[in-house]
Amino acid sequence: MTRRAAFRRTLTFLVAFGALVGAAPAAAAPAAGEIAPGVTYEEFDLPAANGTTHAHVLGVDLNVPDVRLGLLYPGAVAARATVSRMAGAQGAVGGVNGDFFNITETQHPGVEATGASVGPAIAEGRALKGAVPKGQRFGPSLPPGTTTEAVFGVGTDRRARLDRLALDGQIRTPEGTLPLGGFNQYALPVDSVGAFTGEWGSASRVRATCGTDTDRAAACSTETYEVTVRGGRVVSASGTPGSGPIADDTTVLVGREEGARQLRKVATGDAVTVTHRLVAAASGAAFGFALGGYPVLSGGQPLPGLDDRTSAVRTAVGIADGGRRVLLLAVDGSSAYRSGLTIAEVARALRARGATEGFSLDGGGSTTLVARAPGATGVSVRNHPSGGAERPVPNGIGVFSAS
Repeated sequence: MTRRAAFRRTLTFLVAFGALVGAAPAAAAPAAGEIAPGVTYEEFDLPAANGTTHAHVLGVDLNVPDVRLGLLYPGAVAARATVSRMAGAQGAVGGVNGDFFNITETQHPGVEATGASVGPAIAEGRALKGAVPKGQRFGPSLPPGTTTEAVFGVGTDRRARLDRLALDGQIRTPEGTLPLGGFNQYALPVDSVGAFTGEWGSASRVRATCGTDTDRAAACSTETYEVTVRGGRVVSASGTPGSGPIADDTTVLVGREEGARQLRKVATGDAVTVTHRLVAAASGAAFGFALGGYPVLSGGQPLPGLDDRTSAVRTAVGIADGGRRVLLLAVDGSSAYRSGLTIAEVARALRARGATEGFSLDGGGSTTLVARAPGATGVSVRNHPSGGAERPVPNGIGVFSAS
């Protein structure tokens, strides 16, 4: 068993075990204080247009050698778990929920919602998935000029930054070379071929062929094809995308429309090579971890066109001090504060606390912030989730300390 496979299986077991025994009761927490060297937790009231709301913030100083940020996830792209269980399984001292995700498929009866996130994801320097087409995303409208490729992450230089991660990949077959249109994504571009690896998990791959680049609710494609490549050779093919775990030496290629027609040219036994990587469009940096969402603050200024009308419970991350300090913010979802913040107010709140870059994550019932209380061995939920309990999510930002 490879180290990667062992990590996925161990983490999946720990998350599942946590679901059986239940999360530990929340410990009493101070209004502000250090939870580890270089990591602080505080909560405070925040004035807003629709009434006072309550905010919870984790401050992370990346100048401290023992502190790092990483991706929380349940061991597979197409899977979900609560933030507290993922943080407990991975040994984090704090964290928040992450990207928007494929939460429902009411528009496609009989098609499984995968739970996979919208944007790119990187864990421990390893690419997990690419971004779905803009028209296939879940969540509020993106600010003008932004895309589903937008990420927050930390580079191998230990500096936090915002960027865009574009998928760069190819499929080499005896018939020629095809562009890779998707990587472990719940939605593929029309006419493309996408690759699924063991990181995807066991969820059905049918959803990848539903909707279009501009309409998430559009019907599923009637022209699909799937090819399984193991050890560099085609071992099987099917006219319908399948499901089930994918071995570490195996890649499943799913085509729709023209992509399906191209895959039908490949025969069992043919040599096929698939390459893929995520390329940082702006910085060219190598990311240690990254996840999707959308930018709200750049160069100390809110992005033009941010929504200043719709208030909601929010989760966001701010970057300060040239990427050396990170703020993880979660708005409380209790009935007393549920008026929340607009996206424009989120940007202003991050700027007021010293952030020059800001990034919005999934909110509403997903918003969760966990932190370790003094003397505790694990984390507990600090905010009140608006649904009354933690919502299982596909990923999050974990705060880790070796101290």
